Amino acid sequence: VEQNYNLAVEWYRRSADQGHANAQYSLGYSYSIGKGVEQNYEIAVEWYRRAADQGSANAQHSLGECYYDGQGVEQNYNLAVEWYRRAANQDDAVAQCNLGHCYSNGHGVEQNYDLAVEWYRRAADQGNAIAQFKLGLCYYYCHGVEQNYDL
Repeated sequence: VEQNYNLAVEWYRRSADQGHANAQYSLGYSYSIGKGVEQNYEIAVEWYRRAADQGSANAQHSLGECYYDGQGVEQNYNLAVEWYRRAANQDDAVAQCNLGHCYSNGHGVEQNYDLAVEWYRRAADQGNAIAQFKLGLCYYYCHGVEQNYDL
């Protein structure tokens, strides 16, 4: 078959309307990036929320990003952290990295470099390149780690 975003969205919608979490997430993502539908962050959030409420880690971290960036919802770091944490506790590496970022910068939580390192490490251990870089920065600047020149 040929690539066709419009048809993909049509099939996602049929499945999403029946409550399929992955289809709901995919439909939300389509609205978020504007492929197969006109970009609309508010509608993306609606679909992400439906999937997130069913436990979809992808939808949970995407909903967290919407709250973090204020796309489709009012910016709210506290809610971003809540959704990141739900996905991070399901071993979602992107959410773990994002949660580390929140702890590192005090966004939605009290700044805590120890917890930032913990979350960056969890994501880094799964191969997340951004988390690996940010963990390197923590070691470089001694944020949440002990300084050790012998390494």
